[in-house]
Amino acid sequence: MRTLSGAAILCVATRVWPVSTPTGKIKADATSVLIIVDVQRCFMAGGTLAVPHGEDVVPVINKIAAAFENVVMTQDWHPAGHVSFASSHPGRKPFETIKLGYGKQVLWPDHCVQGTPDAALDKDLHIPQTELIVRKGFHRDVDSYSAFEEADRKTPTGLQGYLKERGIERVFVSGLATDFCVAWTALDARKAAFETYVIEDACRGIDLNGSVAAAWSEMEKRGVKRIQSTDIELGSAQI
Repeated sequence: MRTLSGAAILCVATRVWPVSTPTGKIKADATSVLIIVDVQRCFMAGGTLAVPHGEDVVPVINKIAAAFENVVMTQDWHPAGHVSFASSHPGRKPFETIKLGYGKQVLWPDHCVQGTPDAALDKDLHIPQTELIVRKGFHRDVDSYSAFEEADRKTPTGLQGYLKERGIERVFVSGLATDFCVAWTALDARKAAFETYVIEDACRGIDLNGSVAAAWSEMEKRGVKRIQSTDIELGSAQI
């Protein structure tokens, strides 16, 4: 398993399957990758930035991952005092929005601090074929939601090049949270010309003032396909 430190390195009424089985399900092939976004202790119940029911994605992801030859994970990896922390802005509270040099920034509780147990990948993930872990958000002065590009929208993580070099054409996104890191990752995958799917029941959202619905709307506009884990052919790998 490799770790890539890049920056922090989401419609359809009619579905177009990449490779389909006689049952009409999606069969992941060698040109497909499953991206597992930020399934970390900080986003689980009892974590510093718990996503409601975030832990429910783990068994779903473990099950579908068996169908994928190619798997990439991301890991939020913030230094203490990160710009996205409300504690770094005197008088501000978590979940307020401020404007920074690169645009709007939601302020979060301190979370996923480098080297702490809170930042660890969830211990119940069992995906030994994972090829790459992309750590993101490690630059102190810029946040990073997407697996492909930091929030300044100009600093790449290197993931796009890695996937292109590997001959990947289709990206399947899962993890946390639907309305932030999952959506940004899926939208950037589309921007990079990958056929992109978000596995809805393998994700959970934070939902700040309707942000989950807004994320799905934007993803659908950009051609991201919304599917369920049951749409994926597990075959002999089914557990």
